[in-house]
Amino acid sequence: MPPMPMGKPDPQMKAVLQSLKELGTKPIHTLDYKQARVQPGPPDAVKRTLEKMGKPTTPEVVDSVRDVKVDTPKGAVTVRLYRPAGSGTKKLPVLVYFHGGGFVIASVTAYDSSCRALANASGALVAAVGYSLAPEHKLPIAHEQCYAVTQAMLNGAEKYGGDSSKVAVGGESAGGNLTVDMCLMAKMRGGKMPVYQLMVYPFVNGKTIYPSHKKFVKQAPLGTPDIPWFLKYAVPNKKVGNSALGQPLYAPDSMLKGLPPATIVAAELDPLMSEGLMFAKKLEKNGVKVRYKLYPGVTHEFFGMGAVVDKAKDAVKFGADGLKMSFGMGEM
Repeated sequence: MPPMPMGKPDPQMKAVLQSLKELGTKPIHTLDYKQARVQPGPPDAVKRTLEKMGKPTTPEVVDSVRDVKVDTPKGAVTVRLYRPAGSGTKKLPVLVYFHGGGFVIASVTAYDSSCRALANASGALVAAVGYSLAPEHKLPIAHEQCYAVTQAMLNGAEKYGGDSSKVAVGGESAGGNLTVDMCLMAKMRGGKMPVYQLMVYPFVNGKTIYPSHKKFVKQAPLGTPDIPWFLKYAVPNKKVGNSALGQPLYAPDSMLKGLPPATIVAAELDPLMSEGLMFAKKLEKNGVKVRYKLYPGVTHEFFGMGAVVDKAKDAVKFGADGLKMSFGMGEM
């Protein structure tokens, strides 16, 4: 049975939202992109919540974190490599990870907690891609950069301490879009296919017409009016915006058949909830094995909040379990 919807934040989520409010964070669509990039965000709210609880704000310990440069047709990008705690020097499976932020804001650093948690929970080398942001670099530049990094790992992860035969892709929000698009691009271009895809509240549709869009108009940290705001900055024209990569929810069935197994994590209090569920069903209809879990009482961006939101820890474990299965440590 699916969890009962709560319709409002649970106490832990409510505490984070209160911290976000205390920090003066404004709805994204009321700002310009430069203002949105520098205002306090969810990681700051988590830190403030920990401070109010008298708890340490130090990040989860991993074995190592280092940055490398990877060349792409759209310029070199920084990839941050997280080795899980206790992994030593052995060759590891790889999770190429794409941060959220609507292609306009945020960074690998803003999603540091997700990367650390996933590395430790899955036992994988997490390769977080610092792709270029819009409007300075409009779509599909981010897609081309992320595809080049993904293929570099699939063809030579050993260079970075990984196993090129066990490379998965994953990401949050806009990063969830990049996740499935890496698989679609591999199929279209004859590239190597990742073994798994982990999508956390993925953005897979450019329309704000579904039930969760109508219900969570004023929800923090992501409200429905923020979605067209992101697209205004990120999408250069309708051709890109309406493409299968821009809106995978509307990709033809033929493109979705044969994609790797997927885990989709969803938050109840999220404008993107409806499209994530619809996409899970569409993938299943086309023969893709899907593990889907909806977390009640939490919002967009909860996934990286394991320090203060228990459901985030469960969500990371749920995602990591799917990854471990794909790496040969279990069965779907």
